[in-house]
Amino acid sequence: MKRRVLAVLMSAVLVGALMGCGGSSSGGASSAAAPAAEASTAAAPAAEASTAAAEPAGEASYSVDVILKTLASEYWSYVKAGCDAYAADHPNVKVDVKGPASEQSYDEQQNMIETDLSSGAYDAFVIAPLQGDQVANLISGQSAPILAVDTNIDAPEVLSFVGTANEDAAKQGGLAAVAAAQAAGWEEVNAICIAGTQGDSTAQARLDGYQKGVEEAGGTFLANETQWGESNPEKAVAAMEAIMQNHPEGVAIIVCHNDDSAIAAAKAVKDSGNEVYANTIFCGFDGTKTACKAIIAGDETMSVAQEAFDMGYKAVEAAVAALEGETLDPFIDSGCSVVDSSNAQSRLDQLNVYYPE
Repeated sequence: MKRRVLAVLMSAVLVGALMGCGGSSSGGASSAAAPAAEASTAAAPAAEASTAAAEPAGEASYSVDVILKTLASEYWSYVKAGCDAYAADHPNVKVDVKGPASEQSYDEQQNMIETDLSSGAYDAFVIAPLQGDQVANLISGQSAPILAVDTNIDAPEVLSFVGTANEDAAKQGGLAAVAAAQAAGWEEVNAICIAGTQGDSTAQARLDGYQKGVEEAGGTFLANETQWGESNPEKAVAAMEAIMQNHPEGVAIIVCHNDDSAIAAAKAVKDSGNEVYANTIFCGFDGTKTACKAIIAGDETMSVAQEAFDMGYKAVEAAVAALEGETLDPFIDSGCSVVDSSNAQSRLDQLNVYYPE
């Protein structure tokens, strides 16, 4: 119990430290709940989590299947850590976390979902869809509790979406980016987005939110010049090179779907030696350790940080609540914040407590 109370207090500190309000790469894996030694370093969800988190689950045993977009990125490892921490806190709940090799491994994730839905091994499912429409077809007619995490699924079978209010969060990033651009001396504050995957609801929500924030703060959002980078750093580099070629006069703000893309785009500018873009504001999304280090080093300007650990914890918590007959809210907000040079170190310190290197 002492460990539990301490964990809640530590999370409350993190929430209070941050202002305001998700991956790529390769390699997939599957895992069951983390061992107790790992659980001792994982924090509980933020203090505003439902009171159910402070109480043990019922005595019934449950098996929850969690299929993420991938396990091969820092961000998704945080979501997994939250899922594993719930299992460690509730020994009667088995949590199986898995994901495909990358966020472009669409067929692999679909095969995982089809296999697990028909296996009879799981009582509830938590899914972060790579392709929402395809997943909606796969889960059609399912009676077991199904929740969406990180990215929503438009299907009646989904009881709740657990994640970031992506549009609202990105709007905060857009507002902060304009303020930073003005402070950096830009008179004409234009912004271009290196977005995620076209057709993905999360990518669209972030794109829309960035546009709202930039325009509300008085900047100009060049929507017709959006680059679809598919959360891929290499594509972000290509996108940034095209932006520099098309805008030799410079662009004040580059907002990105994730931090990997923002860091890659900033590096492309640095490697090019293009001094016109020396004061460009690069805003990413996720707020991982990598992002905090990049912000501290000056390799990224800011990030809209998701509370990925809380997202995973709350998703499994909600799945168990549904199994125990509780009615879920359609949307469970896992929280967000804006990280810049003023608070990147404090967030990094907290992340190192939760996820030691």
